[in-house]
Amino acid sequence: SIPACIWFLAKTKKKKEILFIDARNMGYMKDRVLRDFANEDIRKIADTYHAWQKDKGYEDKAGFCFSADLEKVKSHDYVLTPGRYVGAAEEEQDREPFADKMARLTDQLKRQFEESHRLEGEIRTNLETLGYEV
Repeated sequence: SIPACIWFLAKTKKKKEILFIDARNMGYMKDRVLRDFANEDIRKIADTYHAWQKDKGYEDKAGFCFSADLEKVKSHDYVLTPGRYVGAAEEEQDREPFADKMARLTDQLKRQFEESHRLEGEIRTNLETLGYEV
């Protein structure tokens, strides 16, 4: 996939910064290639832009938005892909110890394999009663 950006240009620019918003994880896939946004997604983007523009309550949010000055953009060789600036969202820490988690998940997988084999047997039996052999 390629990144798509919307650019807003103004003749009078008070700020000497660029607001990067990465909305690729927002919205929903309307079809195989078209991402659409719900009203609350659009509102979040608009509210972020207006807060940044008016210097009222704007904060950088990892994985979503970042306000970069020209030096920061220069340090990235003027590449303007939002993901370079906003970074990755902070992930919630998994509090379950790795060994416990692996034991739980492998036990769950074992039970799922057993159920799969049982269902496969039932399907074969049902097909044989209908005169089909698999």
